[in-house]
Amino acid sequence: MTLAKFTSIYFIFVGLLIGVVAVLPLLFPNTQLFIPNFWVMFGFLAGITYIAYMLVDIGIKRDPEVGIMAIMGSIGVKMIFCMAFVLIYSIKAKGIGSVFLLNFFSLYLLFTAFEIYCLLRNLRHQNLK
Repeated sequence: MTLAKFTSIYFIFVGLLIGVVAVLPLLFPNTQLFIPNFWVMFGFLAGITYIAYMLVDIGIKRDPEVGIMAIMGSIGVKMIFCMAFVLIYSIKAKGIGSVFLLNFFSLYLLFTAFEIYCLLRNLRHQNLK
């Protein structure tokens, strides 16, 4: 999968997530579903996922033999940056709540699952050659 194709699919995925986030408060008006700085967290996770995929794409194109190491490295770096984000957020906002944990981990798992799906599509195409 080329970077241009990934970018277009990624923007569709992000658009769908934004749509779901916009509709959920309308469906559940009396419950707090999102933290006040939800869009900062959303933008951070969306950006770090895109950067991680770009690094993997560059690594695979440079040397396909070490493509798996590039994939594992990008996922590890993404996880470290996300843990740093949680640490900084927990220091700034006293008393991390279950709403934050639910928001963060649901977004992290959704973006990571999408990234891994796209990476596996790349590996499948490499195996067919």
